[in-house]
Amino acid sequence: MSNVIVLDNGGGLIKAGNGGERDPSTIIPNCLYRPLSSKKFLHPTPTTEEDLTSAAVRRPIDRGYLINQDLQRDIWNHLFSNLLHINPSNSSLLLTEPLFSPPSIERATDELVFEDFGFNSLFIADSPKLVHLYEASRRPYGLLSKAQCSLVVDCGFSFTHAAPVFQNFTLNYGVKRIDLGGKALTNFLKELVSYRSVSVTDESFIMDDVKEKLCFVSLDVARDLKIARRRGNNNFFRCTYVLPDGVTHTKGFVKDPDEAKKYLTMDDEAYLETRKDTDRAEIMDRKKVDLTKNEFDLTNERFLVPEMIFHPADLGMNQAGLAECIVRAVNSCHPLLHPLLYQSIILTGGSTLFPRFAERLEMELRPLVPDVYQVKIATQEDPILGVWRGGSLLASSPDFKAMCVTKAEYEELGSARCRRRFFH
Repeated sequence: MSNVIVLDNGGGLIKAGNGGERDPSTIIPNCLYRPLSSKKFLHPTPTTEEDLTSAAVRRPIDRGYLINQDLQRDIWNHLFSNLLHINPSNSSLLLTEPLFSPPSIERATDELVFEDFGFNSLFIADSPKLVHLYEASRRPYGLLSKAQCSLVVDCGFSFTHAAPVFQNFTLNYGVKRIDLGGKALTNFLKELVSYRSVSVTDESFIMDDVKEKLCFVSLDVARDLKIARRRGNNNFFRCTYVLPDGVTHTKGFVKDPDEAKKYLTMDDEAYLETRKDTDRAEIMDRKKVDLTKNEFDLTNERFLVPEMIFHPADLGMNQAGLAECIVRAVNSCHPLLHPLLYQSIILTGGSTLFPRFAERLEMELRPLVPDVYQVKIATQEDPILGVWRGGSLLASSPDFKAMCVTKAEYEELGSARCRRRFFH
């Protein structure tokens, strides 16, 4: 049997490896980058140690869909040749693709796989199906496995989906989407920091790191905004991020990690403390910003950025928040599935890694759901690798070979006919 390569081709990260293994062999950003020290665009590696300050970035995927076929070919060629060391003509490919891809993009993907790289067979899967498959295999005696039904909430790099899955098939008519993902959150954080302290509009990699290390989801935004305006030790959210200087350190870091986690140890009394001079203190603090230092402070930005997932209207987007999106997805399905879907909500994707994300989502969701239904939200053990692990499990199943489209079938029937087999 030919080797099966599982490729989770995300807008932010590529996860790739052999089917049947627990973890992917390699994880790299799905882009080319050009540091200030280089004249040409470079391929990222799993252990990139270069100074990425103000690095220019080119991505083949925008808003979740493939827009630059040549660039994606270049990245995949580097991946297969230099990182995975495989011969595509002797391998099958399991590839993830976003929901509702236009036929033109599907054709471009098939051309890449069969004509440019020459894989001998291909299977296309969507993320929710693979997440459901993996979680059902982990809990064979749980409700998810017995009912074969779940609601997968995928907060990815480009957008967020709430997708009902029934008997390992994604119910396309019930899928709801928010055009907001990790990239938009990073751009919003750039805007806030640039306005308040130093300009970081070109620092995509650095601000991604700031977002991942320092942002969290607030359980009470109004209360936390008041705390964020305090001075000194009374402000539990203030922390400092040090930018790379290109000499002593090439990557940014949190100045005091313990200070950054201070908000997790707050008790109710700390929340109830009030200060009369918060407005005056805020003005004084603004004057203290020292632009000669290679660092900046964060306060309310830490929880206002993830807040956009729950209230996109605050960014000027005419879209529902995540809780309402889930309710609409469930209501699109048969009424008999509603209690099962609310009890089997699975969170996946990098943006669900924010602390307190699941707790906040349950708080938002509970008032919108009928009292007779239970709401149970589970976060994957590794939301970034969950889709790949589901693909690896599927690739190791005995029926996988029969599910694939071979190169001979593609050449005989064309892309559109072959795509029908994937039952999207």
